[in-house]
Amino acid sequence: MFVRKPSDVQDNPVDMEGVQGVSMRLLLGRADGAPTFAMRQFTVKPGGHTPRHQHDYEHGVYIAHGSGTVEFGGKDHHVAAGDALFIEPNQIHQFRADQGDELVFLCMVPTTFDCGKPTPGS
Repeated sequence: MFVRKPSDVQDNPVDMEGVQGVSMRLLLGRADGAPTFAMRQFTVKPGGHTPRHQHDYEHGVYIAHGSGTVEFGGKDHHVAAGDALFIEPNQIHQFRADQGDELVFLCMVPTTFDCGKPTPGS
């Protein structure tokens, strides 16, 4: 076991088509001995958003700070700190931060994927 603070992990801008004002920290992954899942922390700046996308694996999300809108199931859903979400495989989704407040969320995915693309070691 070990304890890691998000501030101990490099915060990297997410550079993908359809992204605005998003960064990610890989908190836990295969390189840390987690064989089946990775935990990532995303920060979405006010007015920013993740890409509108889908992938063939499920993921769990926990809203750690702020509030925003998540599109899934063809509808917009308001989310706020303390909310937990389950996003099914192949479900189109997008996270958007409200104006004036960052949206920070934890996202747990299978270790073989990161931001929808296979990545060794994460």
